[in-house]
Amino acid sequence: MRGPNDPEPHEPQDAAGSTAEGGSTGRPGRPPGGKALARLVQELTRAGLAEQAASQVALAAPQLDADGTNALIERAVGPQARPTAPEPGGVAAEYQQTAEALAGPAAVGPAWRSLGPWTVPGGQTYGASRVNVSGRVSAIATDPGNAAHLLVGAANGGVWESHDRGASWAPRTDDAATLTVGALAFDPANASTVLAGTGEGNWWSWLGTGVLRSTDGGTKWSPLATTPFVGQGFYDLAFDATRAGTVHAATTGGLYVSTDGGATWTRRRSTRTWSLSVAAGEALAACRDGLFRSTDGGTTWTAVTLPGAPASFDRLATAIARSDTTVAYTWGATGTTARLWRRAGGTWAAVTPPPGVSTGQAWYDWFLAVAPDRADRIYLGAIEAYRGDLSGTTWTWQTISNKGATGDSIHPDQHAVAFESGSPDAIYVGNDGGLFRSPDRGITWQHLNNGLTITEFEYLAQDFGSSRWVIGGTQDNGTNRWTGSPVWTHSQDGDGGDCAVNRNDPRTVFHTFFGMSLERSVSRGDFGSWTNVSPPVPAGEGSLFYPPLETSATNGSTVALGGAKLYVSRDNAANWTSLAFPNAATASAMYIPTADHILVGTTDGRLYRTTWSGTAWSALNALTAPRTGAWISDIHADPADTNRLWVTHTSVGGGRVWQSTDGGSHWTDRSTTGLPGLPLNAVEVDPRNRARIWVAADLGVYQSTDEGASWQQFGTGLPNAFVGDIVLHPHARVLRAGTRNRGVWEVPVDGWMTQPVCGTQWTGTLAAGATQRWFTFNWPATWHVLWTVMPTTVHPGAPQISWTTQVERASNEYVTYWITVRNLTQEPVSFEGRYEILSRY
Repeated sequence: MRGPNDPEPHEPQDAAGSTAEGGSTGRPGRPPGGKALARLVQELTRAGLAEQAASQVALAAPQLDADGTNALIERAVGPQARPTAPEPGGVAAEYQQTAEALAGPAAVGPAWRSLGPWTVPGGQTYGASRVNVSGRVSAIATDPGNAAHLLVGAANGGVWESHDRGASWAPRTDDAATLTVGALAFDPANASTVLAGTGEGNWWSWLGTGVLRSTDGGTKWSPLATTPFVGQGFYDLAFDATRAGTVHAATTGGLYVSTDGGATWTRRRSTRTWSLSVAAGEALAACRDGLFRSTDGGTTWTAVTLPGAPASFDRLATAIARSDTTVAYTWGATGTTARLWRRAGGTWAAVTPPPGVSTGQAWYDWFLAVAPDRADRIYLGAIEAYRGDLSGTTWTWQTISNKGATGDSIHPDQHAVAFESGSPDAIYVGNDGGLFRSPDRGITWQHLNNGLTITEFEYLAQDFGSSRWVIGGTQDNGTNRWTGSPVWTHSQDGDGGDCAVNRNDPRTVFHTFFGMSLERSVSRGDFGSWTNVSPPVPAGEGSLFYPPLETSATNGSTVALGGAKLYVSRDNAANWTSLAFPNAATASAMYIPTADHILVGTTDGRLYRTTWSGTAWSALNALTAPRTGAWISDIHADPADTNRLWVTHTSVGGGRVWQSTDGGSHWTDRSTTGLPGLPLNAVEVDPRNRARIWVAADLGVYQSTDEGASWQQFGTGLPNAFVGDIVLHPHARVLRAGTRNRGVWEVPVDGWMTQPVCGTQWTGTLAAGATQRWFTFNWPATWHVLWTVMPTTVHPGAPQISWTTQVERASNEYVTYWITVRNLTQEPVSFEGRYEILSRY
């Protein structure tokens, strides 16, 4: 999805971000392979999968030579050496082990609960209309025997089931080893059997752990086959209705066939395979090196000659018409060219595809389907979705996802398509915004995103003066805000990156799109309230796709945005100072414990500090690196003692959480007992107890109560989700986790209060008939407190005192209570001022 800083969606651009006509856009521009590729390269590299990042670039942007590939990767993650980790299969195997451990003995702490988004109204489309959105849907399967029953697979949010055509949803695989889903298929001979291929081929392929099976139509799931799929991603699964037990699988590792219902598999082709279609004893497979056909249950495959086809494709899909199995289609992309073929009478012929198709992200968003009742009507997916109708020899094309100024549009970036069983008019489309249904073959649309809690959060920020205010950046669904309702508010369009809130004045809020593009709102992030406050970054200067953004954790109006330099402002981004790294580097993490003190970490493990002298920021001073060459994901410094530091790394194969008590001169590896061997993404420290630490991993949240000497899984009920960020609310005493793609969750770190906390705050005495006011200050504004003034002097027969309570919001985070007491008697009265804390939240 484009944002305010992006070019128009189909404006062709070269790697430097210029238009094809040669004029500079003055905006970031789409890199080769699209923004999705830049994100993927960053994600793979931060986990140490450098070789897979290079091969993904070769797949998604084959027009680049070796130098161009290296330049794209360097632009995405910086010029530094990129450490390698175990192969993708090793990462996925660690996921399996971690999931088994999470399913073991009871976790420490109370239960997590979901904050949603249950849905996000006002989501972005490329048309004039707005829609409710959720998150990226990568697979759809409709029950062949029940039109109201369907399943969807979220990219990294698991399998979801609906029994009412998508009006309501329930998650079904939250305890699976991985929530990445690339393919779903009902057994046409027995709809109670459903298979799910984990590891989403489009993006999360390296986290695949094999095939899951349900024998009750999709409600309960269990692993069916891990070998040989650990570390591979699925694109498609297809049953052969003419051969009981025969299933075909299209994966990043090739084309596989099973003859025992998916329990064991044989690889028949080793080339990446994207799409399958099986009907009437024939199977077609769309592979990187072309279209292949089998008529013996998948044992042997023969190349199909497509007129004018290239030797290899960036993406290819195929489909056999159900109403006439002699007709089939193949839909491909090579470079900037979209290609379409139709088979009729046993002969394949090229067809002119719809005009304006963008192939820049074909590796990521692409589908093909034939209407179940008409062999002359097809649906194509790319960034947009299209319907084609053949009359005689003439094709008529409609863009069905984007209706422009009239009609209802849906979110772009199309991944999956399916038809409602028994109703060929009704189609389902899954894309980066969620799931959408058309009852009339793409003319009108309705979203099915209520209760589909699969939003992918990149970063979170919060208001410390409110227990019910969170803002977060989301993949392709903008920046969104929670104010206590499970229905979140859409705050800004585009790609939502890092966020920050001024701690003293939470009306001042910041968010990024991608790259060094920063916006500020002074009305708490209301939609339409944002203004561009990006630092003056020179053209060509790089950063991460989502660069780190921070505001001061305590006082002042210091803001920092980190790229190939550190950009710092002391006045809420009105004016900027740039600080160069001593050597070429890319910022990957920051922390600002006070307005005068900034720490910044880099993708290659270096750590720097700058301080404010009263007139200027010091040059970036290098601290001792906790672990050389390892991607720094987060930093924490104790504001009361900035020499006490914590650092986390995403690079596996070594220490991933480190502690220093001397300002970064020496470090202790705290990656000890209880932590999984996965990347760590964020760290939080309890300000009430500096020995209590939490870290977010690629799978789960972990707590230490002994300053990192040992760790345990924290809380119960959190899905086995990728946790990208955590934030602790020190007053409400809740820890919040932003996941990909299971929304935002929170857990009360001390448990919810089960009974009020009562005490005496002060004592006093009033003379006869006197009135006096007392005050008590520094009470957290999030707390619910009742005040009672209780006489301790006995004067039976009549009321002795009365009191009134007034509240002063002394600061954003704290309140002062003014309690006025009146003596109703003609005798001195002594009394106690008593409090009752009903809730901290």
